[in-house]
Amino acid sequence: MQRNKVLLLAAVAIAAGSTAACQPKPEVAPVPTVNQDSIDAANRARAEAEAAERARREAEERARREAEERARREAAARAEAEARARAAMDAARAAFATAIYFDYDRSDLKPEARALLDAKLPLLRANANIRIRIAGHADERGSDEYNVALSQRRAAAAKKYLVDQGIPADRIDVVGFGEERPAAMGSDETAWAKNRRDEFEIIVGGETLRLP
Repeated sequence: MQRNKVLLLAAVAIAAGSTAACQPKPEVAPVPTVNQDSIDAANRARAEAEAAERARREAEERARREAEERARREAAARAEAEARARAAMDAARAAFATAIYFDYDRSDLKPEARALLDAKLPLLRANANIRIRIAGHADERGSDEYNVALSQRRAAAAKKYLVDQGIPADRIDVVGFGEERPAAMGSDETAWAKNRRDEFEIIVGGETLRLP
């Protein structure tokens, strides 16, 4: 009996040993190694991306500043051109509105009056749609009837000169006011000389004038 127990235990031990010998050994996980080259490459890529982003932002900011400066220069150029155009138009209007003057009891045009009428021609030629009025005036000497007739002859003389230079007669109205609308008050030669005149007014088309 005792011998059988010993044999049984021996058999169990042998079987257990065989079973243990047949089982695979557990695998040991490899220890990860640090790849410094990969780390360096990643750092370089990140630095390059950051540098590219900075360059992009700087380029955008530079482009924005350049666009603002260009817009400022263009606005300044436009404002300057508009100012020059306004000044030129004001000068053209002033030249057109300049009165011409006559000697006492005369309606013929003096050389300086012809020169002033010549200065009005470019505006009239550049604006075929405008109509004007020439108003003749006289000083206070003489009767009312005589002065009205004299002032009408003065306006007609200016009209004839402009028509002779090619301005259509139907674009020019004339009127004589006599002594009713003096430019200067007084009863001396200084006042009288200012009152013997023709005045010029645009009555149609003045809002759309073009420069010569």
